[in-house]
Amino acid sequence: MFFKSIVGVLLIIGVAHPSWGQDDDDKPKVTVGGALRFNYNYSTWKEGQKKRGGDFGYDIFRINAQGEHKGIKFNAEYRLYSEAFGGGMLKQGWIAYAPNDKKEIQLGLTQVPFGITRYNSNNWFFGINYYIGFEDDHDMGIKLQHKGERWEYDLAYFKNAEELIFGNNSDVSNSRYSYDIASIDLDGDGDLEVRNKEVNQVNAKLVYKIGPTEFQHHLGASLQYGGVYNLDTEDLGSHHALALHYELKANRFTLKSQVTNYKKETANPDPQPENLFAMTAYGAPYQVAAEAITYTVGLSYSLPVDWKPISNLEFYNDFGVMDKTEESFENSYMNVAGVLITAGSIYTYVDFASGKNHPWLGPVWEEAFSTGTAGANWEMRFNINLGYYF
Repeated sequence: MFFKSIVGVLLIIGVAHPSWGQDDDDKPKVTVGGALRFNYNYSTWKEGQKKRGGDFGYDIFRINAQGEHKGIKFNAEYRLYSEAFGGGMLKQGWIAYAPNDKKEIQLGLTQVPFGITRYNSNNWFFGINYYIGFEDDHDMGIKLQHKGERWEYDLAYFKNAEELIFGNNSDVSNSRYSYDIASIDLDGDGDLEVRNKEVNQVNAKLVYKIGPTEFQHHLGASLQYGGVYNLDTEDLGSHHALALHYELKANRFTLKSQVTNYKKETANPDPQPENLFAMTAYGAPYQVAAEAITYTVGLSYSLPVDWKPISNLEFYNDFGVMDKTEESFENSYMNVAGVLITAGSIYTYVDFASGKNHPWLGPVWEEAFSTGTAGANWEMRFNINLGYYF
């Protein structure tokens, strides 16, 4: 019913708005689009799936809407996953005002300005930073963007991550697109522990661009600082992160590289651990090391072709490592090699994703990004994601 209501509202706005009869300049300009995607995967650590030759099924259906009226913009994306992956969720949704062609102020669920944006990767899986909240993260707040010929900067304040319950001490919902600090059941007794929330976060990002558009270097730095509110002690911890990045855009080549250092200091009750915390998205939480440095690098090459209906092939490789500060924790690794095939409105990612101590790329879910497993093997997932975008 909720999804039907959204579609109905969009149709009413776009087709039957009460501004009929007014000048075109006075009418809201609304564009509605979306995507339908299917996914095939074959994972080396899933014996039953290997015997079946992999699985092919539904990924998502999504609706995108953006518009403008009298200088005010809006942008929203609502996604419908299967119930096992969190069901329906709002990826982003904000309203904005642009005082000029270089500045824009966004309010709502908007992307956190940290590191290389929009994405610090090229593949369907994203990079290792995504899974710990440092790539394509979206939170609730206000953001100022400036995009000049040489300098770009962002300043933002986020009150919290997506809040869906509005209770007194309610836990963070697992139904979300981007990873946020949350709660988890550590001992399997049915009660949640390490119950935290992100609050009062500030971000600053600066990018300097060198060279012409067809061969351009981007040098950037990002800062993040905020609170970590514990739902049991009702005390406030803190978290901070720093990232330095370099991006090269050279004709058909793109290079993305980033170093990220983060630390979470929670106010958990005794005897809960202080060297890990919980994060959640897509319906299920897991543990993450409280302090680490990540290193990521990605290279892509775009090749136009005339193979009707295929018009372009983009080859890429993205690598990332999570170097955990806690000496007893095992580091995590991720590498994705693949190609994006463009055929009209159909985009197909063919990925060979491999990982070590990675919850999405291995048999261990809860502890992979925290303690890890000594002597863990590299595991591989062959994945094809096919989507029609409209």
